[in-house]
Order: sequence, then structure tokens, then C-alpha cells
Amino acid sequence: MKMNVFNRTIVAASISAVALVGLSLTLGAQSPSPPDQQQKDKKDQKPQKANAAKGKSQYPPPGQQKRLPPQEQQARIQQQEQRTAQYRQHLDEQQRVAREQSAQLQHQNRRAQGTFQQQYVAGMQQQQLRIQVRHDYDGDPYFYTPSSYRYARGGRYYETNQYGADMLRQAVNAGYDQGIRAGQADRQDRWDFNYRSSYAYQDANYGYSGFYVDRSDYNAYFREGFRRGYEDGYNRRSVYGSYVNGRGTMLGAILATIITFESIR
Repeated sequence: MKMNVFNRTIVAASISAVALVGLSLTLGAQSPSPPDQQQKDKKDQKPQKANAAKGKSQYPPPGQQKRLPPQEQQARIQQQEQRTAQYRQHLDEQQRVAREQSAQLQHQNRRAQGTFQQQYVAGMQQQQLRIQVRHDYDGDPYFYTPSSYRYARGGRYYETNQYGADMLRQAVNAGYDQGIRAGQADRQDRWDFNYRSSYAYQDANYGYSGFYVDRSDYNAYFREGFRRGYEDGYNRRSVYGSYVNGRGTMLGAILATIITFESIR
């Protein structure tokens, strides 16, 4: 009797051991080993890292940008302050010229051109208000970023950085946009083709903030855009650019023939 109980105990223990081994084998088949799991995690993480890299800015953080020496930065700020003072004086003088020009347009019964000039002058008045605000030189990267481009005008080369280059491109596009409007106005007034007589062409400061480039440079490139815009507007065509939703934009290929920037760094 005791032997039978002992035998049954051994059999039960054997069955339990077999069950545990079977359970271990089953769990091992369902779950990958730790090394395999690590390899899989690494593969899954690679696309995520690539996508994160795509979202990074192409420009280095401000602390990693190459900066001008303090002396050169201060010289650039001083040059800007002189430029701004001269621009304020010019804008004050242009207010008088604009009034005289408006009176002449009324005398000539050029209503469309008179309306265009009023809009132009209103835009210039807004610019005049904006330059009265004190500028944050420390926070403006133009004043600590070295020159990286050069361009030719009038047989001479000039250097600037990305911010100056953008301002000169803006000058061409602003000129083209205003030129279209002036040309359309003269056509509506049945006036002779003459872009040089336009107050906007003579002033050539629309869109100029007074910063980053000399006013003479901005004026020169504005007039290049204005002349082409006037031709398109007067002749009802789109040779040099497009006019969409009330705004004219010059074709990139045409703009590149007007001003070309060469990398110097």
C-alpha cells in the first residue's frame, strides 16, 4: 500500500516536469530571443531617424553660424544708421514731390494714373512709419553674417550676404509689380507709353525698408523691374512675368539676367 502511494507520487512529479518543459518550449517559440529583438528594434528605428533628419533646418543654429568680428559688425551697424538717417530725409522730401506730381496728373485728367500714384504714396507712407521704430541690431542676423555673394553693377563688384541678396531680388519684383500697375493705368487713360514719366519709376523706393543694401542699388534694380512690368501692363501681355490675384511677379529666368549672384565662400 505504501509502495503504491510512493509510485503515484513519482508519476505525478514526472508529469509536472514534462508539463513545465512543454510550457517553456511553447513560450520560447512564441517570443523572439533578446538579440533578435534588439536587431528588429534597430531596423525599426532607422526610418524614424531618417525622417527626423529630413525635418531639420538646412541652416545651422545661430550659435553655430560663422559670425563677423565685433569690429566689423559695429562698422556695419554704423553704416546702417547713416543709411537710415539719409533715407528718412529722402522720404520727407518725396512727400512734396508726390503732391506736385498728383496736381499735374489732375490737370492732365489722368484719373487712372492718379489713383495708382495715390496707392503708391500710401505704401511709401507706411514704410516711413516703419523705419521710425528702433531696430534690433543684435537680433538681426544680417549684421553679424559675413558676406557670401558678390554681384556686378555699373562695372563694379559689390559684396553682400543672403539678406542683402534677398532685398535686391525683392527690388526687381517690387518694381515689376508697380510697373504693371502704372502701365495699365496709362493704357486706361489712353496716355502715351512713357514709363520714365511715372512718379513710381522716378522714386523707385517702393518696398525698400532702408536696410541691408544702399538705396542707390535698390533704386537701380527696382527700375529694371519697373520698366519690364510697365511694358507688360501697357501692352496687356506677360512676357517678363505674371500677374495673379492683383500681384505681379517676374519670371525667375528674367530676374537672373538682371542680377546674378556669385558665391564667394
